[in-house]
Amino acid sequence: MARLVIILLLIAIAMAWWYLRKKRGGVPAESAASRATRWQSLLERDWPMWQRLPADLRPMLLDRLAHFLERIPFNGAHALVVTEEMRVLVGAQACLITLGNEDYPFDDLHGITLHRDEFVVEEAVEDEDTGVVTEGYQTLSGQAIEADRIVLSWADVIESMRRQDGYNVVIHEFTHFLEHTRPGGDRAARTALESCLSELRAAVDRGEQTLLDPYGAEDITEFLAVAAEFFFERSQELREQHPLLYVLLRDSFHLDPASWAAPVALPAQNPL
Repeated sequence: MARLVIILLLIAIAMAWWYLRKKRGGVPAESAASRATRWQSLLERDWPMWQRLPADLRPMLLDRLAHFLERIPFNGAHALVVTEEMRVLVGAQACLITLGNEDYPFDDLHGITLHRDEFVVEEAVEDEDTGVVTEGYQTLSGQAIEADRIVLSWADVIESMRRQDGYNVVIHEFTHFLEHTRPGGDRAARTALESCLSELRAAVDRGEQTLLDPYGAEDITEFLAVAAEFFFERSQELREQHPLLYVLLRDSFHLDPASWAAPVALPAQNPL
């Protein structure tokens, strides 16, 4: 009888431990595996880049994605309900650009805000020659607020993600974030990057059609973010037309997407 009581007591303790672990957020290995399988199915369906990723990078991306989503809060602006699908698709693209580096670069990121569509922000522009400041408003699809928060238009996220044409608002804004939080770098590489920027500016001034978005000619920060979009989405073209720029980005991200499978664009769909 005493042995039966002890066995029943041990069973009760085990059940209580399992319940408390589940309530406090402990996830059994089977649940983590099931979650990863669900995320992979979503990425296979909605993110063309997944098909390009080498097999050895896919598990790493899923691991980093889990780490990212556990730590970075998302919120929707103007009553937008942020779903798991939204979080996974944004998070996967953010983690993509980190796969060549071992460290986790998002400790300083406090959150991500999603708008249903483009959003309006106040803007103050100072004229470099006169010092006159003009205040107004600007419509944006994405914004990196220094090392604190990233704001995105979900409509632009899903549209740019599926087109794979060199415009990707998530890659653009997260490149800005990494530049804010990881300043510096090799001086020679910086000089070479500025030379690539000068080439783009000269081509834009001549009215030539350029591979890179002319928006990148604004300054070195925007040039780097625009170049990163093309580095991941139109990598082979970038390598062919701007070999120096490609090498600079390859050495910076420690990735070589031109060697991955060819891009595949998915048909447009309703983002919400």
